Amino acid sequence: MTGASSRWHRVDDGDVPDEGRVRSVEVDGRSVALARCGTRLGALENKCPHQGGPLGEGSIEKGLLRCPWHGYDYDPITGEPPGGFSDAVPSYLVEERPDGVYVELPELLSAVRTVADTLVETLVAFGITHVFGMVGHSNLGFADALRRAEERGEITYIGIRHEGAAAFAASAYGKLTGRPAMCFAIAGPGSTNLLTGLYDAKLDGAPVVAVSGQVPSSVRGRGAFQDLDLSSVFADVAVSTQVVLAGSDHAELAALAVKRAIDGRGVAHLVLPDEVQVLPSAQTAAGPAGRFTARRILPDPESLERAAALVRGARRPVFVVGHGARDAADDVRAMAERLGAPVLTTFKAKGLIPDTHPLGAGVLGRSGTPVASWLMNESDLLVVVGASFSNHTGIAAYKPVVQIDDAHTAIGRFDAVAAHLLGDAALTVAALDVCVGEAKAEDQRGDVAERWAIWRAEKTRRVADDRGEGVSAAAVFDALARHLPADAVITVDVGNHAYSLGRYLESAGQPVLMSGYLGSIGFGYPAALGAWAAAPGRPILAVTGDGGFGQYSAELLTAVKYGIPIKHLLLDNHSLGKISKEQLAAGLPVWHTALHNPDWAEYARVCGATGIRVDHREQLDAALVELFTSDGPALLCVQQDAQLI
Repeated sequence: MTGASSRWHRVDDGDVPDEGRVRSVEVDGRSVALARCGTRLGALENKCPHQGGPLGEGSIEKGLLRCPWHGYDYDPITGEPPGGFSDAVPSYLVEERPDGVYVELPELLSAVRTVADTLVETLVAFGITHVFGMVGHSNLGFADALRRAEERGEITYIGIRHEGAAAFAASAYGKLTGRPAMCFAIAGPGSTNLLTGLYDAKLDGAPVVAVSGQVPSSVRGRGAFQDLDLSSVFADVAVSTQVVLAGSDHAELAALAVKRAIDGRGVAHLVLPDEVQVLPSAQTAAGPAGRFTARRILPDPESLERAAALVRGARRPVFVVGHGARDAADDVRAMAERLGAPVLTTFKAKGLIPDTHPLGAGVLGRSGTPVASWLMNESDLLVVVGASFSNHTGIAAYKPVVQIDDAHTAIGRFDAVAAHLLGDAALTVAALDVCVGEAKAEDQRGDVAERWAIWRAEKTRRVADDRGEGVSAAAVFDALARHLPADAVITVDVGNHAYSLGRYLESAGQPVLMSGYLGSIGFGYPAALGAWAAAPGRPILAVTGDGGFGQYSAELLTAVKYGIPIKHLLLDNHSLGKISKEQLAAGLPVWHTALHNPDWAEYARVCGATGIRVDHREQLDAALVELFTSDGPALLCVQQDAQLI
């Protein structure tokens, strides 16, 4: 918007067009179509009155400036249309002075507060601090409100290279913190690109707020460019999807988006028609006071006593803890130590109990250790806390199970359990421990130590394996365990490297973020962006294969642009190794799983990051030291033997 007063602005010499030419020129932060015809220079608003086509990208034909989009003609000096038309383009005075060309532009008025400002201010008030997204034509009004919030220091914005990465980053943020970040995109393909990452959030119970731009309401539903019914598209992935209309309670819809994401442990989605974003708004932002309650509930006394009786009478009880027990680690450890009971984790909960603990038995299941599976098989009771009973974990349904969870739908999800406790994991474990009192449990620390000794001896043999075709996975994770910072956060992709990490890396308590139930390849590196946003003071390690990183390799440029110091361990076996295994296991020949890769270390250097390459086991220790001491983003590519996993 412009006011009555105006100012002269000098145009850069290189932007002044030659005779008979027009070009788009940025003057005082505004786009102007600057044209030269004979001895005259003209300056027009760089927007065709019809659909906003950039006149500066047009051409001058027979003395008229032709719009590049639909061919409408205007006088390049005055902006007037040919006779019979009235759609003139605003024009500005131009002067050629001894020191250059000057254009007179109206002064800009102060920005008007908009609906987008109301939405953003409410989202900030409800705790949104990080936004991952891509700015585009149908979300410009909302993006400008984000810009103002960023200038006020209220949000951190990360512009990604693919919208799928934005959704994965937001999902990882929610998994690590239990709070939502936001991802946003344009209408049509930008929004559909979000879906895979949002399904990851849905299936793993991570809160995310997703925001979509939308085509103008005047063309919505008429088959216009990028016109999709986004509420229908997002209906399955989201716990809530709402279109923000001109007459909506804008602050309340933004407030409900955050509330529903947190309460529903899933995706809340807002659709913003183009013209609604920039409507003037005097509405104040909504606040979160009185809108949330903690899930800190206890089970009923009868259920507690039934469960306690089972624990009290068990000789070899074993704990199995999942990601839902992340806030109950201290309580689980205390009860396990009192009973002398081993603690196994699901892969998503790896690190919840360090493998160095005398009762820590590592991961159970396909990505797990024989330590964990042996102890489960020898148990006479499983106390399962915050686990989803995934078939990948393989919690034994034939064993009596005491299940603790805070969601009704999780209790007995696949099989009947002997006793169930509905409540907050930390409170419930503590209450159960008190209720159990004296118990018959044997101290199983000796069994845990013996099984670790057997497994470590086998791992030592695997570390030394060398067929001359690359480094073994056991050697990679044996070395990583020595160099991984104690306070690191690990994000892992999908593939053989993930199975190997779960099996071989002895965790000192570092959390691991993964695409659990969706199992989406490509998660690892974008998730590291989200982990950095959630825990900016902690070292972030992305562990991927070449297949997964290849899908989002451009996000290394995002890390370089924003100075995000992700450390990346890439196991390169030049194939989709897990798929090759599955083909062979099914009795089929390996078919089209080989990958043609660049030199990933050189690729990292071209992107502006540190690039390190390892071809032999003896190089691992020095390379890992360099990885973790490098400034900024760094990538360590290990040439891995696809058979030694």
